[in-house]
Amino acid sequence: MTSDDLDPDIRIFQRRVAADYARHGVAVDVADRRRIAELVREPWNIGGPVMASTTDLRAAGVTLRLHRPSAAVDLPVLVYLHGGGWVLFSIDTHDRLMRDYAARSGCAVLGVNYSLSPEARYPQALNDVVAVLGWLRAEGPALGLDPQRIAIGGDSAGGNLSVATALRLRDTGRDWLSAMLLNYGAFDTRRRVSHERFHSDDYILNPDEMDAFWDDYLGDAERDDPYVRPLLADLTGLPPAFLCIAECDILADENRAMAAQLAAAGVAVEAQVYPGATHSFIEAAGISRLAARAIEDGANWLAKQLER
Repeated sequence: MTSDDLDPDIRIFQRRVAADYARHGVAVDVADRRRIAELVREPWNIGGPVMASTTDLRAAGVTLRLHRPSAAVDLPVLVYLHGGGWVLFSIDTHDRLMRDYAARSGCAVLGVNYSLSPEARYPQALNDVVAVLGWLRAEGPALGLDPQRIAIGGDSAGGNLSVATALRLRDTGRDWLSAMLLNYGAFDTRRRVSHERFHSDDYILNPDEMDAFWDDYLGDAERDDPYVRPLLADLTGLPPAFLCIAECDILADENRAMAAQLAAAGVAVEAQVYPGATHSFIEAAGISRLAARAIEDGANWLAKQLER
């Protein structure tokens, strides 16, 4: 019997997700891939915190979901961008995660159903997020949100879009963000040692899948664009960042590199590596103490960054 480098609860999560994908069969097109992905993630949204209110909105051309953990006014807000390789997932697949962050941080959480690829390739998703932030700055007070205390965050592709948004806002003189919450983000197209170390379906995401996601997102776009590959960017002047790094993830090395480059650029950084965690692991909070701890760590950091 060989040893397993994954946390036992995360291994259960990985096996259940893999079995559910197998049970739903091979997708025939991208719409079918999305349908199956929604079904596979549905069980992981059961339970979790109850919100004071949850409202679906339409603004800046996209659907939004606002979770409020309390009826307080002038709440700080986390704009959360789901993962899924810019191709899959939605505010529904990440609903429990957003509620967990809201309950644990005391912040409102605004989920964004940004445009998906390959139908809407780069830079449409980035444009969507920037437009949502402009709307939030203008309309936040009417919703009981404080437009001076906005954080941005996301997982995987959502982590990429979070840093790209912060770069775009910095470069256009819009000092709108107070913090970045980055969960195992996709920050570079280049393969690293961690891609080879965890090149297996035993770890949720494999390098060939990641390459296909990049291709769907970018098409013929310039691959050296720093808004595409934030590790190529000048990171000075970005807001403080928390990086949740899954140890057993093909993206682990680029996340370590992002933490180091942010710190070298003078950005306040807290980076936590979670042993035995794989890509997507924080979605397993319903069964995993490790996932719950990672969410708690990020939420506590976020609350400190956004306190008055």
